[in-house]
Amino acid sequence: MKRSYSKYSAKDDLLWLILRPWIFIPRVLYILLTFIFLFLRILFQGNSKNKNIQKNLSKYLFDVITDLGPCFIKLGQALSTRPDLVRQDWLTELTNLQDNLPAFDHKIALKIIEEELGSPANELFEEFPDSPIASASLGQVYKAKINNTYLAVKVQRPNLYFLIRRDVVILRFLGTFLSPLLPLNIGVGIGEIIDEFGKALFDEIDYQKEAENALKFANLFKENPNIFIPELEKQFSSKRIITTSWIDGVKLRDRALLEENNLIPASFIKTCVISGLQQLFEFGYFHADPHPGNMFALKGGNADCGNLAYVDFGMMDTITNSDRLTLIKAIVHIINEEYYLLAEDFQKLGFLTKEQDLQILVEPLKEVLGGSLSAEVGNFNLKNVTDKFSKLMYSYPFRVPSRFALIIRAVVSQEGLALRLDPEFKILKIAYPYIAKKLLTDNSEEILEILLEVVFDKKGQIQIEKVESLLNILFKDSDNINSDLIPVANAGLKLFVSKKGSEVRKNLLLSLIKDEKLEFTSAKKLLALLRDTFSPLNIAKSAVQNIISTV
Repeated sequence: MKRSYSKYSAKDDLLWLILRPWIFIPRVLYILLTFIFLFLRILFQGNSKNKNIQKNLSKYLFDVITDLGPCFIKLGQALSTRPDLVRQDWLTELTNLQDNLPAFDHKIALKIIEEELGSPANELFEEFPDSPIASASLGQVYKAKINNTYLAVKVQRPNLYFLIRRDVVILRFLGTFLSPLLPLNIGVGIGEIIDEFGKALFDEIDYQKEAENALKFANLFKENPNIFIPELEKQFSSKRIITTSWIDGVKLRDRALLEENNLIPASFIKTCVISGLQQLFEFGYFHADPHPGNMFALKGGNADCGNLAYVDFGMMDTITNSDRLTLIKAIVHIINEEYYLLAEDFQKLGFLTKEQDLQILVEPLKEVLGGSLSAEVGNFNLKNVTDKFSKLMYSYPFRVPSRFALIIRAVVSQEGLALRLDPEFKILKIAYPYIAKKLLTDNSEEILEILLEVVFDKKGQIQIEKVESLLNILFKDSDNINSDLIPVANAGLKLFVSKKGSEVRKNLLLSLIKDEKLEFTSAKKLLALLRDTFSPLNIAKSAVQNIISTV
């Protein structure tokens, strides 16, 4: 019998569980006792130098999370991407939460396939294995064959809707009840964060919704030669079954595994991070579960950008156009060290109330984010920022809007994945040049408005130091010079002579007038800066490099 799932509703689901105390009370007690025993064991054994004790403890942690079920496995997966938060020996065990969980009974999987698709698996496929090739939190994957083509058939775990509905309610209940006792100050009810998590999980167990997400995601990246999305096989998909083309790649688990397959880790880090930035800042639609089990390194590509495949599109989310543009402005304000304007961005995004006096936040923000472009960028990663912000939030009224829960999860998971491949990875070394290039090449009205704010001050005068900072961020790295110089030069020239460029031309003319007199000092400095950056020698180098990269 085919099932239909309801949407998540905190109030309705809580009422549903409270009316079933024989389910609610034993489960709450079991979860509490489980975590008490886990906490005590970590307290007494967590700092032990004995390798066997740590190995047993990591196995115990894995067993506890696995035993608690899908909701807790999802939380454990997020931890498994953070080598900077979790001991390496524990991390190795937690990585198994991504796609190496105990499988459910194969006979049950075959029964679900027949119920959902109308025929037994051996009639639908030329070959169907006796066991899954991978088993994750919500389902297990089989490598089937039809018409000499291999397919990935994902079958949902049985009774999943009930398990998730029950445990999300309990997580919300415990989180709300215990939050005053926890060392947290996120400025918003933890229940709201769990609500976002619950909505995402309820969407994730609807495989028809996942199929729609996969098609949408594939369409967004159809022009990107480095991103691959498996093709959906609609005739073999339903609410509890999703079938796609088989991806033959290497999981982004660790550096050694990639190098064993003659793949360059750094190339996949760049593709991974750039595609993540595109999702957030260009498409406004992003993969909210980018752990190594959902991303594969493929053959091909080059030393700069490797070929990357995404799978599992159950947990996706969107960001509004307003939030997207404000985040871009916020990064520009960090680059330019404009902390009052950055505080305004936080206010607009909902991290600060409208009544908040922003001036008192200038120095604290400078302390947390200052120097991110200087020598300190070598020590700058999200973990450092998170640590500093957690202290800041105790003293100042920052809050975390619930709509940012999955965004933060995705960005932090992605940085964690990159750190697994390269412990020295710094996300800003890719993020800053990406934003700089977007400002200099994207001629949309919204981005043009942000660019004008960078180039001209409120009096219409050219801000040479900010233009220089923007160009330095993009071109101080020789690799970026080779690939980005000509595209930036072309985009700038097209903008200047286009209809959209009228505002730029007008501002440039106004900048020449100071105290009702012509003033060429700023213009001369700007021309000198552009001449040095886009010199014939640099253009020639860029052209040669572009030719080499296409050969």
